[in-house]
Amino acid sequence: MKVCIVGASGKLGRYMVQHALDRGYEVVGVCRPESVEKLAAFSGRMTVFPGRTDDAAVIEQAVAGCDGVLVVLVPRGVHGYSTGTVQAVLDHAQPGARLVFSCGWHITLDGQDKYSLKLKVVVKVFGPVARLFRFADLDDQVEACRRVFASDTRWTVVRGSDLEEGDSQGLPVWSRHVGDPILESNLTRRVDFALFMVDALERDELIHEAPAIVGRQTPSALAHAGSS
Repeated sequence: MKVCIVGASGKLGRYMVQHALDRGYEVVGVCRPESVEKLAAFSGRMTVFPGRTDDAAVIEQAVAGCDGVLVVLVPRGVHGYSTGTVQAVLDHAQPGARLVFSCGWHITLDGQDKYSLKLKVVVKVFGPVARLFRFADLDDQVEACRRVFASDTRWTVVRGSDLEEGDSQGLPVWSRHVGDPILESNLTRRVDFALFMVDALERDELIHEAPAIVGRQTPSALAHAGSS
C-alpha cells in the first residue's frame, strides 16, 4: 500500500509515519518546508513533499498513486487552513482511495453527541480567544469536516480525546457518540491515536464513520470491557 501522510512532521504525523513503515507501506509525507528536518529520522525511508498542506499543487503531487491518505487537520491561523487542506485532498486523491482525517471531539457527524460541561467551556472560551489572537479557528475544522462528510469518498474522521505521551497501550476503543460511557476517561496515548489512524486504512467498517476514541487501558474502557 502507498500512503500519503499530510502533516507528517508533527508529533501525531511522525507516529503515523512510523506505524505505516512498520506495516511495510510505501510512505509519502507533506509538511511545511521549515519542518522537514523533523523527519530526518526517516531519511531514505519515505518521500517528503515540502509545502503548506492547503497548497493544492503540493497535495496533487503528493497523493498521486496513493491508496490511502492520512490527514492531520490543524485549524492553524484564521485563513481556512483545515478547510483548504481537506478540499485539496478531496479534489486530488485518486478515486477509491481511503481517506482518514483526524480532529477533536468537538466535531459531530449526526448531532447526537453529548458534551461535558468542561468540553463546552473549553470550546466556548478557547475558540474565540484563539481566533482573536489569530492562533487557531475551531470553526475552520468544523467546516473542513462538513466537507468531508458531504463527499462521496471513502472517508473516516477519527475524533481524538485528550492526548498524552507514553508507551503504546494498543489500539484504542471507539464509540459513535461523545458522551457514551466507554469514552468517559477522555484520554488516549498519542502513539495510539496514530495507530488507530493507520489501522483505519484497512477497516472497511469505519468507512463513513466518525469514531470517537479513547485509550483501551483507561478506566472507562476497561469498565466497558468488563461489563460486556
